[in-house]
Amino acid sequence: MKRVIAFFLSAVALSAYSFLFNASNAQQALTPSRLNPQIEKIVSEISAKNIEASIRKLVSFGTRHTMSSQDDPNRGIGAARRWIKAEMDRYSQESGGKLIVTEDEFLQPAGGRISKETKLVNVVATLPGTQAESKDRLYIVSGHYDSICSPGNDAECDAPGASDDASGTAAVMEMARVMSKYQFDATIIFMTVPGEEQGLLGAHHWAEEAKKKNLNIAAMFTNDIIGNTFGGNGVRDNRRVRLFSEGVPTTETEAEARIRQSNGGENDGPSRQLARYIKEIGERYVPNFEVTMVFRRDRYGRGGDHNAFLQRGFTAVRFTEPNEDFTRQHQKVREENGIKYGDVFEMADPVYTAQVARINASALASLALAPSAPAGVQFKTGRQEYDTTVAWQANKEPDMAGYRIVWRETYQPFWQRSIEVGNVAEFVMKGLSKDDYFFAVQAIDKDGNASVPAFPTVRRQAR
Repeated sequence: MKRVIAFFLSAVALSAYSFLFNASNAQQALTPSRLNPQIEKIVSEISAKNIEASIRKLVSFGTRHTMSSQDDPNRGIGAARRWIKAEMDRYSQESGGKLIVTEDEFLQPAGGRISKETKLVNVVATLPGTQAESKDRLYIVSGHYDSICSPGNDAECDAPGASDDASGTAAVMEMARVMSKYQFDATIIFMTVPGEEQGLLGAHHWAEEAKKKNLNIAAMFTNDIIGNTFGGNGVRDNRRVRLFSEGVPTTETEAEARIRQSNGGENDGPSRQLARYIKEIGERYVPNFEVTMVFRRDRYGRGGDHNAFLQRGFTAVRFTEPNEDFTRQHQKVREENGIKYGDVFEMADPVYTAQVARINASALASLALAPSAPAGVQFKTGRQEYDTTVAWQANKEPDMAGYRIVWRETYQPFWQRSIEVGNVAEFVMKGLSKDDYFFAVQAIDKDGNASVPAFPTVRRQAR
């Protein structure tokens, strides 16, 4: 009897081993793309000293309230905007003219938190892509250069805005300075916007114009409040940054919702896929610094410039420091009962902001060097099967090397495993059921640059 039991257990173990072997013709962990020397160089050239100088300069304008002076040479949002533009122009000259700097000016009518018709100007620096098949694919990184004190309609009180959001603006400017000296397949746009504190006005205007022009915005990053490492809770945290991303797209239609509810994917919208990609790439190029994903569109009850893009169907995420100090945000500079208020430079940590800029830059560079995400990724059949067949449309980039399929158990937040499948447009995942795993496909070029994973939908075969 013991021999029978032993034989039975051995047979079960062998069967289980066979299943695992078939299910894992692939590696038992994600296969990282090799480090790209150009990205390593970009990361190394991001300067905390330059970021500090930019934050100090932006703070020196006293206030950058959206309705503050447009004409004063030393104080107000107009002076700040002219300085940003001049710096971007200097970066353009240093890049040999590769960086194209423009001002996107418009009149915001009175209404809401704008008490009078006001001129707003987005400063936009574009680094055109060099590959014919990719140059129309756009990646945007932004920070808002306006600031605010309390009450919010006071356009004259000091509003230094060191962390909110001179830090984000300085990070974007430093990325523009460094990255404009390099070439990328796709186009990168470095943008600083006003009117965020009055309702994301600069971002709404630019995103709406982009939608009207049918621009191919593949991803948008916003950096808002990335300058302070001392939280109001008394904790200093300078080793990580929060990354906010929505799971279900803001613009999901009823038909798309029905498909998602049937097949899953609440945690796999385009912005969530982008956030996973940023975490993976950023932590690879910036060791000992963590990208903490937060599975919500923004902080509780609050919003940022990425929302203006999400509302128009674009993929977008937000970076924010891990421990905010609310006595420093939107406050008039003062001291009461021994507590200091105001978003002053003394609370800024440029070394930390530089780390966040490096995370941004590594992910942006990786995206802009990589092929586009595969289109039309689908399961070839909706039938119940023990294997899963994944199919997609072939990429058109001339430097394509092949594709990678990544997967994870449905309850896991991050991709767990991967397999390189070659330059094909269909692959059978033996022993892996789509009931139990989520899958996605990445495109990889000959230099090892990988796209964001593309999540599949269902395609049914005629029987």
